[in-house]
Order: sequence, then structure tokens, then C-alpha cells
Amino acid sequence: MRPSIDSLCRSLGYSFSDITLIEQALTHRSAGGLNNERFEFLGDAILGFVIADVLFQHFGHASEGQLSRLRSSLVKRDTLAIIARQHQVGDYLHLGSGELRSGGQSRDSILSDAVEAIIAAVYLDGGYGSSRKVILDLFEERLEKIDLTAQQKDPKTRLQEFLQARKQDLPSYEVVSISGDPHDQNFKIRCQIAETGHETLGEGSSRRRAEQDAAQQMLQGLKDA
Repeated sequence: MRPSIDSLCRSLGYSFSDITLIEQALTHRSAGGLNNERFEFLGDAILGFVIADVLFQHFGHASEGQLSRLRSSLVKRDTLAIIARQHQVGDYLHLGSGELRSGGQSRDSILSDAVEAIIAAVYLDGGYGSSRKVILDLFEERLEKIDLTAQQKDPKTRLQEFLQARKQDLPSYEVVSISGDPHDQNFKIRCQIAETGHETLGEGSSRRRAEQDAAQQMLQGLKDA
């Protein structure tokens, strides 16, 4: 039995005039009927704009690359899933029986999509100002802790530069396996340096994320060696 939607609204700091909007935002496609897929699309765009606007205003001297990396770190699936758990969004989701049996209420992809859908629901109910306030409240702690100087190039780039500086062969990346449903896949990628025989295995929800994970492990291993 799901808890009262009112509890979630209090946690979000927003009261809906049209409660059907938040109900739809919390309905996964597996439950059939009106679901949150279209809301996810809209919420993702609103979230990206609000975060980009805040970063642009607060970091007047940051480069485009730095701003892009900051935004990506804030709106990525992992971060949204963490925010969803902080507000116990999984407890309020309406899922089909299959997703319920497989633990869909705790899956990162479903939780992050729900956060985007909730943002869209707030926008549709109360307008841009309301959605912006909810976003800033959700991300307040993370925005306060942003350290522009800590933003680095991605792991694959840093690994490549590390090896080039030492005149070593560049790594190769190979897909080891792809598992899961088409909408919720898990990739395993092997990163290998033929010259030394070093290799690592990375995982992620996309090929790019798995490659970055493998590169990060490789870079850390070479630095520790």
C-alpha cells in the first residue's frame, strides 16, 4: 500500500492544485494507462535548463567545458536516483506487477525518471517559477558544494593524456557483455593496454559510462603501481 501523496508533496515543498498531475508523474509505463513517459521528457528539459542557468550565473568565468561537466554531474541518473531515495519516491510509485516483483521501485532508471516526471508535473501545475523553486530545493546541498576547480576532464581523456605523457600505447575498449531490458541495460567493458597487459572491467548503464568506469579504474591502478 502506497503512503499518502500528501507526504511526498510536503517533502518536495509543493502543494498541487491538480493532484492528478503528480499521480501521473508517479505512474510507470508498466502500470498501463496514463503514465509518466511524456512527463520525463519535459522534466528532463526543464531540469537541464534550470541547472544550466544557475551554473551560468554563478560561474561567470567558467568555460563551456567546465559548465557542461558540472551540469552533467548534477543531472545524471545516479544523482537523480539518490535524490529520489532521499525523498522516498520509490514508496509512491505506481508500477505494474512485473516491475514490482523485480524491485522496480528501487531501480535507478525508474527513480531518476520519476524525479524528472515530478518536475514536469510541478511545471504543468504551477508554472516555471514553481518548478525552478522545487529544483533548487532538491539540488540546494549539491549546488552549495560545487567546486569549479575540482572539475576535471573525463576519465578516458585523463587516461589517454597520462599514457601519452609516458609515450605508452593508448588503451583499447571492448564490449564484454550487454544485459538487461532494452530500456534498462547494463554494459560491461574491458579496458586493455596491450603493451603492459593491464586490463580493467567497467560497468554502466550505457557503453560510454562503462568505458569511463573502466578508464577510471585503469588510471587509478597505474597511478598506484
